[in-house]
Amino acid sequence: MSILQKLVLASGSPRRIELLQQAGIEPDRVLPADVDETPLRAEHPRSLAKRLCKDKAEKALASLKSEEDYAPAFILAADTVVAVGRRILPKAETIDDAINCLGLLSGRSHRVYSGICLITPGGKLRQRLVETRVRFKRLPREEVDAYVASGEWRGKAGGYAVQGLAGSFVVKLVGSYTNVVGLPLYESVALLAGEGFKAHQNWHASRS
Repeated sequence: MSILQKLVLASGSPRRIELLQQAGIEPDRVLPADVDETPLRAEHPRSLAKRLCKDKAEKALASLKSEEDYAPAFILAADTVVAVGRRILPKAETIDDAINCLGLLSGRSHRVYSGICLITPGGKLRQRLVETRVRFKRLPREEVDAYVASGEWRGKAGGYAVQGLAGSFVVKLVGSYTNVVGLPLYESVALLAGEGFKAHQNWHASRS
């Protein structure tokens, strides 16, 4: 007798949902876990990504404790941090945020870190950290202004979305592309499969 597996994604990000769907995985529930994302004093970007994804997974777990249907679920959480050196760039919410981020990224290399955290139905907590190096071309002011006017940057770590218009800024990318989008797909699926989640069970019907 097979046990019905359930997956809870502790994020409301449409990009993370779409990436999981790309891999043939449909979360049974989307449960955004809002946590304070303010970096600690002198916190390294890598440490921040790992801490926040763990906080999100644990918050989602706590909120599901009273729900029998979802108590024995796999919980997947992620957090993405963009940094120039040790300087952590914000998730741009204002035009000034976006302009400042793009000014820092223009003509330079930066790193994108994603922490992923999985809590299994048995309560085991597993984490991975993925790093991608990205280099932007030099951005003329008129191009920055046009990108800001698009609004695509809003709510994005580092003030850009690589899967959108900002893909044309990228001179070089070393590492996982899906990590820069918001969820490193290879590592996430491998983490799920390694803990017994049948990540490929829907593939037979994916082309129907």
